[in-house]
Amino acid sequence: MQWKALALVAAAIPQQVSAQYATAAMMRFQCSRLVVERVDPLVSPGLIQSPHIHQIVGGNSFNATMEPVAYDLPSESTCTTCSFSEDFSNYWTANLYFKARNGTYKRVKQMVNLGLQGEEGMTVYYIPPYDGKTKVTAFKPGFRMLVGEAMLRSAQGQQKQLCHRCYTNVNQTPFGGAPCADAQMDTASLPNKQCAGGIRATITFPTCWDGKNLDTPDHKSHVAYPSSGSFEMSSACPASHPVRLPQVMYEVMWDTREFNDPSIWPTDGSQPFVYSMNDSTGYGWHGDYMFGWKGDALQRALDARCSNDKCSQLQTQTPAQATACKKQPTVQEDVEGWLTELPTATM
Repeated sequence: MQWKALALVAAAIPQQVSAQYATAAMMRFQCSRLVVERVDPLVSPGLIQSPHIHQIVGGNSFNATMEPVAYDLPSESTCTTCSFSEDFSNYWTANLYFKARNGTYKRVKQMVNLGLQGEEGMTVYYIPPYDGKTKVTAFKPGFRMLVGEAMLRSAQGQQKQLCHRCYTNVNQTPFGGAPCADAQMDTASLPNKQCAGGIRATITFPTCWDGKNLDTPDHKSHVAYPSSGSFEMSSACPASHPVRLPQVMYEVMWDTREFNDPSIWPTDGSQPFVYSMNDSTGYGWHGDYMFGWKGDALQRALDARCSNDKCSQLQTQTPAQATACKKQPTVQEDVEGWLTELPTATM
């Protein structure tokens, strides 16, 4: 009886989370494309041309050398690609490529998510606990973190809440449950079928902080997941990481529609998409975060439990202003069109 009861509880959790997700107050906004290039100041600081291509959004001061704490993103940046004009943070992920039957590659661009406007990039979320009352602490200047393992090629060892969802249409119907909580729609690996409405790739960061370190050598040890249960259910943080953070989540809408021609897919029917670190499994999906909000803007917005891309506590900008913010690649490199190999140092 005890095992049966536990199984019933486990089965109910995704439905409970999905219901709360649908009604929870959360900041959800567009951050358009800043640049696509091989630079990674978190994992490869100072290295001009990191091992693989990233798509980067946020403040235009992004560069290969961003010294922790000393480098102040709000004062160094002159514009941001995000809807909230006080957010100069940088958010970046690997880029997806399509590998055609003839062995050539083409970068997959991103669609702007439902209800938002912009150019490529990603949807960024800052989510307080779903109960509507539990407080969270905004990140401090100099804070940075990483989730996922670029070289992972199997499900074993993958961090929580990294997933892909295959849509049959751009209206995202059926929408499904909360991200990475719908066993019928979400997969840790890349989908093994054609997705007529594109692929939504989700990255969710840990929500508990040790309260001391703005970063650690692995960019992960200073943060943790709740000791039991989940952030969505307002579960407690472990004693080692007692400070409750907002949940940062990325949604990247890969626009795979131009590649749905069966004649260019592999003859064996295998899925043809590959992340820029030469990962065709999808298990290496990962994301980087570097905090850069101006002053106490983020804390004010979290305390007010702002929703979506409108907030009385924050300054906003038009989509045209956000998309006008651009950065030239550090090194000119062909990342568009049909390529004979991935633009990467780890072939």
